[in-house]
Amino acid sequence: MSDTFAQGLSTRSVHAGESRDAEGAIHPPLYAHSTFAFASTADLLDVVEGRKPGNLYTRYGLNPTIRSVEAKLADLEGGEQALAFSSGMAAEAATFLAHTRTGEHIVCLGDVYGGTFELLGANLPQVGITTTFLRADEAARLPEALTDRTRIVFFETPSNPTLEVFDIAALSEKARAAGALTVVDNTFATPVNQNPLQHGADLVIHSATKYLGGHSDLTAGALIGRADLLAPVAMWRKNLGQMIAPETASLLARSIRSLPVRVRAQNATAAAVASFLTTHPRISRVHYPGLATGTAKQIVDAQMRAGGGMLSAVLDATAEQTAAVVDRLRLFAIAPSLGGVESLITQPITTTHHGLPSDERAKRGIADSMIRLSIGLEDADDLIADLAQALDPA
Repeated sequence: MSDTFAQGLSTRSVHAGESRDAEGAIHPPLYAHSTFAFASTADLLDVVEGRKPGNLYTRYGLNPTIRSVEAKLADLEGGEQALAFSSGMAAEAATFLAHTRTGEHIVCLGDVYGGTFELLGANLPQVGITTTFLRADEAARLPEALTDRTRIVFFETPSNPTLEVFDIAALSEKARAAGALTVVDNTFATPVNQNPLQHGADLVIHSATKYLGGHSDLTAGALIGRADLLAPVAMWRKNLGQMIAPETASLLARSIRSLPVRVRAQNATAAAVASFLTTHPRISRVHYPGLATGTAKQIVDAQMRAGGGMLSAVLDATAEQTAAVVDRLRLFAIAPSLGGVESLITQPITTTHHGLPSDERAKRGIADSMIRLSIGLEDADDLIADLAQALDPA
């Protein structure tokens, strides 16, 4: 694990992985090159055979712009190494393919992104990799779901869209005892609010499209962990062509420099919005880590620094009435994704969990009248006023 936690997060977000080029650029410039030249064959072989770090070919990740943002990502999560990808789903697919084989097994705990459900439930079985899905209320069943063929335990915390939190340390210990890796999707929390590697996880995944990018203008993914665990993933990334583009890597590095400022502001505003929604008579339930009680609060207090910028709520309404509320909003944009500077809202049944059967949604507590909110950088009072007018039209 990196020892750079000695410096503050804001400092590391700006400076980690960065160096001045020969022209004195204040940040690493964009190298939009596909290939790089060498002074000699011996110099080339030093890089090809791993004796020296260097640049070679962008599809391999051996590009200075990509290597720089990967060093920054590794630093923020306290990992030995990071790999950047063309998307979060690319990071997940390469990780699952690298660490499981035909006839082997994954356990997926709790609610996850709809694309992840599809990857695990429809795509991977085609190559003989099976998944056991456990709901959040079935977490205690993890030991019995683990077999001698289980290679990965995967979960999001907080989860999408119910914002449930899972005890990373406890689950990682159970997975490790069974010889399985623990892979945590930290997209909702971000490295500002949570560092899963510190709590026993083996690998951390991000959809960097979300908070790490933060401006709804890039698509990327990241995987962070020990170098020996990333090495087989890098081969899949290379040969499946899942490499992040240098242009995107440069945008991502730009965005990460302001990550702590953005996320801390979103934390505060989300907490205010969640508090408002708990008092509204049309809202029957609010899901937000900052409102957790009992065991969930103990988990939040132990592994999170703040509640994050995501929340969901269930209206005392039908799906159609809920859609009407959403349609009346003026500041919140109706759009998928999350983590940007603008506030977004959707009903999960229309986006991330649209394809999940209604009975399965019900088991997971995903009501037809649930709304999912990604809080941006607008003033909290303005967002609350927008929600108030949509919930109580004149």
